[in-house]
Amino acid sequence: MGGRAVVAGGTRGVGLAVARKLCTRGTDVLLVYGDSDTDAKDATGMLAGLPGGATAVRANLAAPGGILTVLDDVRERWGALDVFVHAAARRSPAPALQATARQVRDDLAVAVAPLLAAAPALTELMSGRPGRIVAVSSSGAHRAVPGYLTQGLAKAALESLIRYLAVEFAPLGVSVNAVSTALLDKGADSGGPAEVRDTLAARTPAGRLTTPEDVANAVSLLCRPEADWIHGQVVTVDGGLSLVAG
Repeated sequence: MGGRAVVAGGTRGVGLAVARKLCTRGTDVLLVYGDSDTDAKDATGMLAGLPGGATAVRANLAAPGGILTVLDDVRERWGALDVFVHAAARRSPAPALQATARQVRDDLAVAVAPLLAAAPALTELMSGRPGRIVAVSSSGAHRAVPGYLTQGLAKAALESLIRYLAVEFAPLGVSVNAVSTALLDKGADSGGPAEVRDTLAARTPAGRLTTPEDVANAVSLLCRPEADWIHGQVVTVDGGLSLVAG
């Protein structure tokens, strides 16, 4: 595959799995993270030795200027960009009747602002190449998940943004899509009650919870040349869980 990629939120979880997948395919990846230098060090160490190189940069993704600084770095470092993956997220559990407008704004800032602010620069950096922009969403964008109101609203806005950007980027030869998933199996880092994870795993037709690697595989597929006619879609990666009633 080769090429160059930016993965926002790339030092842990789904973002790290995406970065690993891209590096394995020979893509050089810039990992953007918000606060944990330890995570960044661990991530770059984990990716060392793969065909593609990995470098971590710190940025405040909730502020529009944060991602623009990263893209200025890309312009100086590489001069162009093939893939932009937005996997950054902010988790602030809140029941619907207790959520505040500020919590909604904060989650929207992380979910929507980086991609919205990056869009004009990406038109330049991806000019003349079959660029790929992929965002990571969740089932909470269109289904009521307990304690997930603010992030669910943010993910719904993100999916809407994907559709609008897809129309604007398509004439440039750049495809914009999203992948969506449900509760993830992150091994020892899995959150939430074990009984909830066990119940969802049992309900999943494919027989287990989705892993970050499953999501990364879908992102990788959307970045392949064969996916150049897929625009503005939200691809569900959940082993069939969303197909089951209940």
